[in-house]
Amino acid sequence: MATAQLVVIPSYNSGPRLLETVQVAQVEWPAVWVVVDGSTDGSDTTLIEDVGLRVIRREQNHGKGAAVFDALRLAATAGFTHALVMDADGQHSAAHIRPFMAASQAQPDAMVLGIPQFGPDAPAIRVGGRRISNWLARLETGEPSIGDSLFGFRVYPIGTLLAIMQQSGRMRRFDFDPEALVRLSWAGVPAINLPAPVRYLRPEQGGISHFRYGRDNLLLTKMHARLIIEALARRRAAIRARSAKARGGPLRGPSP
Repeated sequence: MATAQLVVIPSYNSGPRLLETVQVAQVEWPAVWVVVDGSTDGSDTTLIEDVGLRVIRREQNHGKGAAVFDALRLAATAGFTHALVMDADGQHSAAHIRPFMAASQAQPDAMVLGIPQFGPDAPAIRVGGRRISNWLARLETGEPSIGDSLFGFRVYPIGTLLAIMQQSGRMRRFDFDPEALVRLSWAGVPAINLPAPVRYLRPEQGGISHFRYGRDNLLLTKMHARLIIEALARRRAAIRARSAKARGGPLRGPSP
């Protein structure tokens, strides 16, 4: 299966790190798209479109998932099959773009998930908190092989993810990464886990975080509660289907 891959960088008030992130990504990959999600800090004014760089501007901020959704729709129309999504704030290593793309090319039906390699600059609350989300994602999918549910450095098969997002108005904000993983797993998309370093830059280094512990943890809590309920319903439907098959009756698959 031939693949056509691009890098997608959603950005909201990313500051001076945005230009650097885009430049190093362009060194590693020829097609880089930046989605400016209603930024008001002027960071996107330094970006100049060229043959390999496309800048998509959204008038209002609606969240990471919404920005990625816009990019996926346009990318599918342009003939791209896979998208590597990375953060705009310099946390992710552009040097890992090519290995992740190579893994995707070797197994195009899979999603390639980054497993964050934390350094001493990683806040303990962020490292510890994601363990809960990872455990819940494995519970929801029934896949112990799932790596990290929150790390945003990933390659997605565009067609499958786009179809999932078109069916729901959810997955538009910080809940995008974990719910995308769960729903792709439910759709039968296997996961490839690859290690990737992550940096947590201090404000004086240009580091910017839009994560709000109260607001976003509440969003994630509601999302996981909803997914657990749905996962239980799917499993009950699967048990009923197996039971019906054993009795020779009509089959009923899990709820969509």
